[in-house]
Amino acid sequence: MAKILFVMTGADQWTLADGTKHPTGYWADEAVAPYEAFKAAGHEITVATPGGVVPPVDAASLSPEANGGPENAARIRSVAETAAEFHAPIALSEVRLDEYDAVHVPGGHGPMEDLAVDADSGRILTQAVRSGMPVSVVCHGPAALLAAVTEDGAHAYAGYRITAFTNEEETMAGNADKAKWLLQDRLTEAGLTVRVGEPFAPHVEVDRNVITGQNPASSGPLADELLKKLG
Repeated sequence: MAKILFVMTGADQWTLADGTKHPTGYWADEAVAPYEAFKAAGHEITVATPGGVVPPVDAASLSPEANGGPENAARIRSVAETAAEFHAPIALSEVRLDEYDAVHVPGGHGPMEDLAVDADSGRILTQAVRSGMPVSVVCHGPAALLAAVTEDGAHAYAGYRITAFTNEEETMAGNADKAKWLLQDRLTEAGLTVRVGEPFAPHVEVDRNVITGQNPASSGPLADELLKKLG
């Protein structure tokens, strides 16, 4: 049995370029699909957020349209609402990484609001990649990698080949022209190599101990790759 740390957003609003707030949180399937896969494999999960707040789920991610129909939407909602781990998080500041075997970061626009600039999240992700611990990150979750800066100011994930929610997908979703910044651009500027797949189709990149998924459809395949790393 492995112990897997879920680093999750505590933000329920995303600040747009004009200063207005857009309702957000974590994208349900990006937490639920890996959660189900890891629990089915017998692993233990701990959720950590900024300040230990219960991670808010993005209401849009619970809709039938976002989940391929009402049946799957009901299943995703049920797990998001009832999984004990999602409702009893610890604070990121309390995390001792040596107690865990892997780290997973779900997306949603929430991480762009808080994890992208959260020092504790950045410390955890820096320690994880340096130690060779498996790190899986999906969709907008790679925003958290932006805070993973070493003592000398370098990005800990610079030079890694990853994927993330793309500029094209953000445009298709209707958010690109409203955002303060775009994730693909910011990751590229930080020195990461962002590989782009077809919009909204499953696409996973694996580079050393880092596993990344492009979008919600990549959540299941991403979880499978992390399970392979855990052996």
